[in-house]
Amino acid sequence: VQLQASGGGLVQPGGSLRLSCAASMSTLDVYNIGWFRQAPGKEREGVSCVSGESRPYYEDSVKGRFTISRDNNKNTVYLQMNSLRPEDTAVYFCAAEIGGNWYTCDLRAEHGSWGQGTLVTVSS
Repeated sequence: VQLQASGGGLVQPGGSLRLSCAASMSTLDVYNIGWFRQAPGKEREGVSCVSGESRPYYEDSVKGRFTISRDNNKNTVYLQMNSLRPEDTAVYFCAAEIGGNWYTCDLRAEHGSWGQGTLVTVSS
């Protein structure tokens, strides 16, 4: 499966953005999908993931502010980001978990099919 992230942009602190992760094939529902980000000068980190069964997981840094969802009919996973902070500035990537189970996603598992990222800049 090939994945493509989109929806990034410039937003003021406290603002919102919705990122999309579109799959090239109509088999997205069999994959757990993770969102990751990489800020300038920092290592890539996991943000959130959703299992094939649509169970979400969030890292503490975004819990309560970000919401992940999936629309298998549209072969797309979304990341709704609210109450954005300057520290959320990063290039955001989506990727498919390799192996794993359909019920629970794992950001720390191996991921593949990394799409081209989308830049999110939170600044006044």
